[in-house]
Amino acid sequence: MKVYLSSDMEGTAGIVDWAQCVGDGPEAIAGRRLLLDEVNAAIGGAVEGGATEVVVNDSHSTMRNLPPGAIAGQASYISGSHKPLYMMQGLDDSFDAVLFVSYHGSAGAPAGLSHTYNPRAVVEARLGEVVTGEAGINALVAAHYGVPVVLVTGDRHACEETKALIPGVHTAVVKEPISRLAAHSLHPDRACELIKEAAYTAVASAAGTEPPPLGGADLVVSVRTADIAEAATWVRGVERAGPRNLRFTGADPLAVYRSFCAAMLLTRNVAEAV
Repeated sequence: MKVYLSSDMEGTAGIVDWAQCVGDGPEAIAGRRLLLDEVNAAIGGAVEGGATEVVVNDSHSTMRNLPPGAIAGQASYISGSHKPLYMMQGLDDSFDAVLFVSYHGSAGAPAGLSHTYNPRAVVEARLGEVVTGEAGINALVAAHYGVPVVLVTGDRHACEETKALIPGVHTAVVKEPISRLAAHSLHPDRACELIKEAAYTAVASAAGTEPPPLGGADLVVSVRTADIAEAATWVRGVERAGPRNLRFTGADPLAVYRSFCAAMLLTRNVAEAV
């Protein structure tokens, strides 16, 4: 069984501030150790649940947060910041299950370090009528390739938002948000135990799990300014749905995802200038 793991960082137990997950300072180095332990816990559970191959895609910030030699299970490692499929680089129809590890709540959610892809641009994202964060948007790629998303770990909002779009997905809630800069986290050892248990159950039952029900995706994204919205419409597949609203639609979820990622990349300079 081949398992794909996309790791973010803000959903890690004990992470509550940007200094812990951005840059190369002492707090960021300590944060990466916490993340590594959670990723390894998920790999350990996946292997016990039947995984024979695990591919880890580092999906946070510069996307080189994990020491390759310390990753468990002899998992292969996708790293580096320029990836055509960004947080889902490397996924294809050869995989049997997808795991999202250390994910966080969406932009606007009362959750720690909550955002959706670009915190300077995105105010809210919805798939259909359901508010979604990065897990839901990333699940579009899994839907295209017909691979089930079987696990999400992170703060409570990340897990609940994913369950709203993917009924039956297994979750491991490792912290309760207090505010965007505070949380009540499980002890790291307990968080890893919970993740390992959830990964085992999720992977062991993956054979009977359907891909995310996201065909014919209708992704509506609200952005901070009309200038950002205008720039985003230069991307194929993006329509203006209001002064600050964008609609990404299409029969192929992968095309929707690629248009969204292209719009986020194209509008980055505009978003940072306002």
